[in-house]
Amino acid sequence: MNKHILIINGNPKTKSFCQHLSNLYEVEAREYFTISRFNLSEMGFNPDLQNGYDQTQELEPCLVAFQQAIKKADHIIIISPIWWGGMPAKLKGLFDRSLLPNFAFKYERGNPMPVQLLTNKTSRLIFTMDAPDPYLEEQASGIITQLDHFILQYCGIEKPQTNLFGAIIGSSDQEKAVWEETVKKLGQQGA
Repeated sequence: MNKHILIINGNPKTKSFCQHLSNLYEVEAREYFTISRFNLSEMGFNPDLQNGYDQTQELEPCLVAFQQAIKKADHIIIISPIWWGGMPAKLKGLFDRSLLPNFAFKYERGNPMPVQLLTNKTSRLIFTMDAPDPYLEEQASGIITQLDHFILQYCGIEKPQTNLFGAIIGSSDQEKAVWEETVKKLGQQGA
């Protein structure tokens, strides 16, 4: 079976270290796996789920393609900066708009827990941040909990593995080279 990997570059900027890491992962993974990739900066959609789940909000074409890629994916890589202790607003909007009832989960009468519809998928979170090393885990704890427990696992995706890279600002070329090699190895392994 050919493993399908979905890479999500969650930085809304067109040029970023997340973009660079996404490129490195993709180049290595393409040698062994089938890849789908979405750069948040290239996706044009309204990130606001304007009516919650009360009314259907038509999906933009990029969100339809994104949903198709999620369905096909065996493994999902999310590479994102951490801003203000959380994910960029547009990345949160991507999940709000695309991980919808009857696509990612569904409710059944009499059962307060959702039926998970995106099962048999693994994931990895790679975060960049400007917090100094002693504070990496503290700054990342909120976004890890949100993505892991309240988004990915809620929809049935297995608990993610996580990598934290920082502080990006002021990092040396040697530090960046270590992070780059880590991402390359992950790409080669499809992990």
